[in-house]
Amino acid sequence: MRKKTTIVLGTIIFGIAAFTACSKLLPQMINPENGLCGPVSLSNTQSVFFAQGNDEFFSIRTAATGLGPYFVSTGCGTCHSSDNRGHPFTILTRFGQTDTTGNTFLTQGAPQLQNANLPGFLPQQIPSGAISSKFIAPITAGVGFLELIPDSAILAMAASNESNPDGVRGHPNYNSIPSYVTPFANAIPRSDGKYICRFGRKAATYDLLQQVATAYNHDMGITSSFLPYNPYNYLDQTAPASPSTPEVDNTTLNSVVFYVTCLQTPIQRNPTDSMVARGNQVFINIGCETCHKQTLNTGYSPISALSYQTINPFTDLLVHDMGPGLDDGYTEGNAKTSEWRTTPLWGLGFASNVQGGNLYLLHDGRAHSIPQAIQLHGGEAATSAGRFNNLSQQDKNALISFLKSL
Repeated sequence: MRKKTTIVLGTIIFGIAAFTACSKLLPQMINPENGLCGPVSLSNTQSVFFAQGNDEFFSIRTAATGLGPYFVSTGCGTCHSSDNRGHPFTILTRFGQTDTTGNTFLTQGAPQLQNANLPGFLPQQIPSGAISSKFIAPITAGVGFLELIPDSAILAMAASNESNPDGVRGHPNYNSIPSYVTPFANAIPRSDGKYICRFGRKAATYDLLQQVATAYNHDMGITSSFLPYNPYNYLDQTAPASPSTPEVDNTTLNSVVFYVTCLQTPIQRNPTDSMVARGNQVFINIGCETCHKQTLNTGYSPISALSYQTINPFTDLLVHDMGPGLDDGYTEGNAKTSEWRTTPLWGLGFASNVQGGNLYLLHDGRAHSIPQAIQLHGGEAATSAGRFNNLSQQDKNALISFLKSL
């Protein structure tokens, strides 16, 4: 009954032309005054599908609905509260790959540790000798726009770094893509058949279908036609002999893909405030904008509200060497262990709202304030971090005001 009610409400709410305001009727959403909100402008049919994906995204899975036997969380919304960043309570542990040649621990449960299990199953453990790293879930809002940034634009941003005087040398993360993923029409594969990827902390995931299918499987232990095997616990000494009957059907999974694809971008507050405007200029002056690109343009999408849009995500979708302090010894794709995708900064000002009133920034949540996160930037970002430390207190305050407005 609840699901039908939600879909009906979704049809009424989301069908309003241009969708200029969000509704608190959306479960676990924050309205524009306090954070993120619902979909871009959609047709009535699209709105119903979005509502179905919304319901599924925030639903709680149980053993009866396919959860486990090994898992990290019980639903998408437990890691992406209000479509924002994650929290240490739902942190992910990845392990097994130490260089660009691939993961050598796939037969021992890699690449992800499922740190929870159903009764009667042995807890998973990281195999001896495997390097691991902690990842907090990144922001969900706006990812459909990032999927539409053309490869040519990403390559152009990489090329622009070649003579950067601060030593910024970001590059795309090329990775193999699974057989169920269809390359984008504007994709520019490398000669070895690998493609530019853009999602995840290391930018090792190609598109949102791969991201969602992997999350169902690795995070919740739920099989699909795309990933039909349950996560493997090498301590059980038995690997699945045959594919499982899909525990989430394609329509449901694709509704979640559609849901995250159509989420609006986060809304900046008070961009014309004098302190915010001053902070924006400081952001540019000290070199942050070199990697955290303020403005990108999407390519074509059959969803008109996503097509050929100018967005302000504050990322270049490249991976950058962040120095030994952020080298966790683990990597994915062709990124090195010290390389991380430039984190989109949009929605940063609302992070504490979904992190229990505290801040857990950077890939593993080790930074508990914006200044600390900046100061932990090393490698290619060391020059900008040094400039931040040398700012006057007034300029530091202005920069923080700007970042909190995002």
